[in-house]
Amino acid sequence: MKKSTLLRNICMVLVLVMAISALFVACNKKDDSFKYEHDPKDNPSAMADIVEDKNAIYGFRPSESGSLKEWADADWSDPDVVEKGRQDRIAYHTSLESMYVMLSEMTVKGDDIETIARAISERRNEIRLAQCKTPDELAETKQRNQDKYGNPNGPTPEYLYNQYGSWEMVLTKAFSVNSGMDACLGLYDQYYDLYVACGQISR
Repeated sequence: MKKSTLLRNICMVLVLVMAISALFVACNKKDDSFKYEHDPKDNPSAMADIVEDKNAIYGFRPSESGSLKEWADADWSDPDVVEKGRQDRIAYHTSLESMYVMLSEMTVKGDDIETIARAISERRNEIRLAQCKTPDELAETKQRNQDKYGNPNGPTPEYLYNQYGSWEMVLTKAFSVNSGMDACLGLYDQYYDLYVACGQISR
């Protein structure tokens, strides 16, 4: 009963996030008075990868030491550069919708938590690989995955279970996204409920 309730709650939150995010994306355009409703500085997961920068379009840029360091040298004060990144990021979030559909369908079907977590985590790996734009980028990504996880496609369900200790956490973490990158691209408020659902921050 407890696991069933958890699944329903996760599903409801994620569906709600996706349902309203398109409206916010359309409305949230940078101007001189831009300010987030939810401050990214209150989110340790976000701030582990970014720093405040008054010259950045949305007030933040990737740090040179976090997991987003490969984007640290970009010109985050250039509206065209940031808008391109913003649109790519929106497309990435949209690509995750198949996971929400899968979660909903498997929950309705009555699949157990392990079966759902395995399927969702493997789908997340597929989505990550699909983001590679060239054969070279795909090859590099697969090599990094192999070096880090012992699997070219990304972390296996077993790897994630050993890391997080439960299938509930494997499922929750599968929906986790880098909130720091969202903050740099003006998308932090749109996906705030997702950070809460995935345990990055408490409401």
